[in-house]
Amino acid sequence: MRIVDGIPVWGEPDASSLAQIKRCVEGPHAVSGALMADHHKGYSQPIGGIVAYRDAISPSGVGYDIGCGNKAVRTPLLEVEIKPEIGRIMDEIARVVPFGIGRSQTTRQEHPLFDDPTWREVRPLGALKELARDQLGTVGSGNHYVDLFADEAGFVWIGVHFGSRGFGHRTASGFLNLAVGRGFGDRAPGESMDQLPTVLTLDRPLGQDYLAAMRLAGQYAYAGRDAVVDSVLGVLGTESLEEVHNHHNYAWLEQHGGEELVIVRKGATPNRPGQRSFIGGSMGDHSVVVEGVESPDGALSLHSTVHGAGRVMSRRRAAGKFNWKTRTHAGGEVTREMMLDWVRRAGVELRGAGTDESPHVYKRLPDVLAAHGDTLRVLHTLRPIGVAMAGADVLDPYKD
Repeated sequence: MRIVDGIPVWGEPDASSLAQIKRCVEGPHAVSGALMADHHKGYSQPIGGIVAYRDAISPSGVGYDIGCGNKAVRTPLLEVEIKPEIGRIMDEIARVVPFGIGRSQTTRQEHPLFDDPTWREVRPLGALKELARDQLGTVGSGNHYVDLFADEAGFVWIGVHFGSRGFGHRTASGFLNLAVGRGFGDRAPGESMDQLPTVLTLDRPLGQDYLAAMRLAGQYAYAGRDAVVDSVLGVLGTESLEEVHNHHNYAWLEQHGGEELVIVRKGATPNRPGQRSFIGGSMGDHSVVVEGVESPDGALSLHSTVHGAGRVMSRRRAAGKFNWKTRTHAGGEVTREMMLDWVRRAGVELRGAGTDESPHVYKRLPDVLAAHGDTLRVLHTLRPIGVAMAGADVLDPYKD
């Protein structure tokens, strides 16, 4: 860890990310900030960036995919039991789990969260309720996935990564609109990645409404990941023995330095001593279950750590330009042959995925974790054996 212009930074500092976090920390109501080792440029606040606010919250900091996060569960199955059937199993996972954008469940999902009074009390959310109900338990695209892993003892784990889908995206867009005087459902103008953060004070109704809406979107994200994991457990015909579940695009009210602050983590995982988290690598690299430990750097990181390996190549640079007529990419630096060769050598059975998610576009997770070595310990190393993602012809509208 090093201090750069007053900002604690883990890993190699990226100039554009550092400029973004500095703008966030210099704004009103901001107390401090930090950059995790997987940081890279995001919208307004960098991915892997954490900002602490006093009596305020930042919708642009939380981002468009409110409550995006990971869930991992350990099953009693052993890799040797399922490996001969891994092709059939991944086919079935790809069939029963809805991937892609705007795709609804064939059977409408019910959940107690749809009885939450927030749908009524924050009035614009009522119009999003049916969309949310239709998309509960769908995964989306981009870097969202459903994976099977084997741990160091040979036990099979299920891991998933996605957030609050269209409900979270429209909630974020709506409050960003309201913050500048537009209507909740208005079409927002194009945004700059370098624009100042949008900050809402919690002494005003708009800030309180956003806090309530964000919490509901967080519950929705948890429920969606629960539903998908349950579907995969059904495919495997087994049960969960233990689970790890965490957001990494969210804002928490936490005690730091003797006062309650709002900690906005974008692409960053809470990491208090004793707290467990699932952190994913790329489709061809190991993932981990970690636990926070007491460390002098813990307070500087606002008790946070990485959420993944971190990108080193943009989607456009990796996959090239997308042709809407042919629904194909052209001109990218990573070919499908390169991606498939990597996952074959890693022993992964792959379904879907585009070259913008190839292992070539990510840092190596062990290197990223090493930068945070004194703040966490690895409990389980998870080797991917099956990966399912949306197809290459599906574009992800989420902006971070």
